[in-house]
Amino acid sequence: MSKKINIYVMITLVLLSLAGCKINVNADSIVNTYEVTDEAVVEEYFEQGKLVTMVKYYEMGDGTFKTDSNSYKYRLEISGHLNGAAKDSTYVYLSNIEDISFEQAWKAAGLSSNMDDYFDPKDAVLVALK
Repeated sequence: MSKKINIYVMITLVLLSLAGCKINVNADSIVNTYEVTDEAVVEEYFEQGKLVTMVKYYEMGDGTFKTDSNSYKYRLEISGHLNGAAKDSTYVYLSNIEDISFEQAWKAAGLSSNMDDYFDPKDAVLVALK
């Protein structure tokens, strides 16, 4: 009787170990790849209000995001209206900062002459816009 219990316990432990390994493999797996938008369609995408991707990045199985050089917890789509613009702008950042304001987003997108307005690439990176 105790041999059967020991066998069941061992089988259960092996199955739990295998399940744990599978979870780790899925966490590191790529769920979606966002390729850089082809230059030939960039203008058309802007006119149609589609996102133009400038940096290749990946959505991972654990819900995080990666570029070829860094990992990020969040993918933020930040929209707002620039003074004098005909329509709203949207900036997509991969970020380890949970909240980025529209003002921070447009400045860090290259519209500020103050280098303090830019993010360290480990904190956030602009990957797309429209």
